[in-house]
Amino acid sequence: QVQLVESGGGLVQPGESLRLSCGASRTINRFTMGWYRQAPGKQRELVATSGISTKYADSVKGRFTIFRDNTKNTVDLQMTSLKPEDTGIYYCYAVFTGSDYWGQGTQVTVSS
Repeated sequence: QVQLVESGGGLVQPGESLRLSCGASRTINRFTMGWYRQAPGKQRELVATSGISTKYADSVKGRFTIFRDNTKNTVDLQMTSLKPEDTGIYYCYAVFTGSDYWGQGTQVTVSS
């Protein structure tokens, strides 16, 4: 079991940056960690993942960076050049031995 708590969401204007943080309740070094998001009326989609390799959704490549710190049990998502279509609830997740865990989510709104 692992509990995940996200923070850092908010309202920003297009072109601005935001950093999300996810803290885990236990050691994460053996977990695949990452971020999903869900826009209003849409399915949840993968944003970035950090495990054996690091992967990004095509829509965020070059703008978002995932940072993982196994010593602090955190995984952050640095988001730059934000667009209105990045608006949604961002969820931190962890996967290990077939079990997945999710945070409560944090709202990101990109609007002028």
